[in-house]
Amino acid sequence: MELLLVLARIGSAAVANVFQKQLTNNKLQPLFIVMSSYGLMALLCLPVLWWLPIGSLDSNFWLNISLAAMLDMAGTLLLVMSLSRTDLSVFGPLNAYKVVFSMLLAMLLLNEIPSLQGLTGVLIIIGGSFLLMPAKLTPSGSRLWQLLSDRGVQYRFLSIALFSIGTLPLKNAVLSGGALATTVFWCLFGLPLAVLLYQAFSAHSWRRDTIHMSQQCYALLGLALLILVMQFTTLLLLSTMLIAYALALFQLTMVLQVFLGARIFREAHFRSRLAACLVMVMGSLLVLYT
Repeated sequence: MELLLVLARIGSAAVANVFQKQLTNNKLQPLFIVMSSYGLMALLCLPVLWWLPIGSLDSNFWLNISLAAMLDMAGTLLLVMSLSRTDLSVFGPLNAYKVVFSMLLAMLLLNEIPSLQGLTGVLIIIGGSFLLMPAKLTPSGSRLWQLLSDRGVQYRFLSIALFSIGTLPLKNAVLSGGALATTVFWCLFGLPLAVLLYQAFSAHSWRRDTIHMSQQCYALLGLALLILVMQFTTLLLLSTMLIAYALALFQLTMVLQVFLGARIFREAHFRSRLAACLVMVMGSLLVLYT
């Protein structure tokens, strides 16, 4: 059963990223994509409220789901902004940095000192990053600097940081209220914030965005369904597995994203990015299994 959940989570996450990138390529701005997908997810989740034992959910659940929904919504926005600016085959392998951020958070918040194996894993992840970007023609060109100076990569790192922080309240909400209730209220609580951000920062008119939306309505609906599947399977896994083990399994998504980037978007440097992906998976596994 867990294997099926892992496969469903990996597949839905990778294909959802493809949909998000295609939507940004088709003139829909990230703020509108996030707001629309949350709106559709909320509509799909509303009927489920009838079967949820809302009265039995305690204050611990409401606090944790509120924090998790806020952090994940902001992380999703940065994720879509990243996909609008960088290749999927670069975006995917950067997921390995999630374990680096988790280790840094453990150092800062829990005073956990990483072992030699953990530090080695971090160095391997950074080393694998060199293969993600082609070297510049100028002698002074640095692959790592080229990667880190890319705005899409910077957005990706910010989204990873927010998702990493949000993992703890998300797991606490699952343990307190169950995967189904957490998924439903994760969608419902994220929607108002998505609407507020769109109203506050959108440089496009509502009318223009809705015209583009009418041309991409099926893609947006597919995206909403994929995110729901991804979130629900993630929460089911978090409720039965250690966070470190779940994160280790989720690293497999990046391999699929490299293949999809080359196949669907005709992205270059397939071999070097696949090699980078495999190296970074090894590094992340070293960190997670320390």
